[in-house]
Amino acid sequence: MLPTSGRILSDGTVSWPVGFAGSFHNELTGAQNVRFVARIYGVDTDALVDYVADFSELGESYHKPFGTYSSGMRSRLAMGASMGIDFDTYLVDEVTSVGDAAFKEKSEVVFRDRMKNASSVVVSHSMPFVRKTCTMGAVLHKGKLTLFNKVNDAISYYEKMSREQS
Repeated sequence: MLPTSGRILSDGTVSWPVGFAGSFHNELTGAQNVRFVARIYGVDTDALVDYVADFSELGESYHKPFGTYSSGMRSRLAMGASMGIDFDTYLVDEVTSVGDAAFKEKSEVVFRDRMKNASSVVVSHSMPFVRKTCTMGAVLHKGKLTLFNKVNDAISYYEKMSREQS
């Protein structure tokens, strides 16, 4: 949906949606896609390529065309690229829930580390994820956004609105 009014102002860098793989080119290898992303964001290309190779654990597949990747491999590459660049604000849509248990844990550890020096805008229906990730919250209900300074207040309101819709 396109916004009908308002604006967003930021004086820092804002990530693309963390873990989003939609802009990767199918004919380029994972490494080539990461190198392209590094150039767009003005970061050291070799450093990012190496970081994502290590983080994603794709092995030789990292040097194969992205179009041959399974959905799990795509998620690993995208999460690695997202965490390999330091942003002031990360846009998050429950992506740390991708992959097997070990990869989920690895992703959560790296994300929590990034949050020591950055902020995030998180969209989620998972209250455990929200509780673990957020310090404050907002609930969008019937076109109205309500802001809460305490995440538990936002969760309570969200749960109340969800029960009323059932």
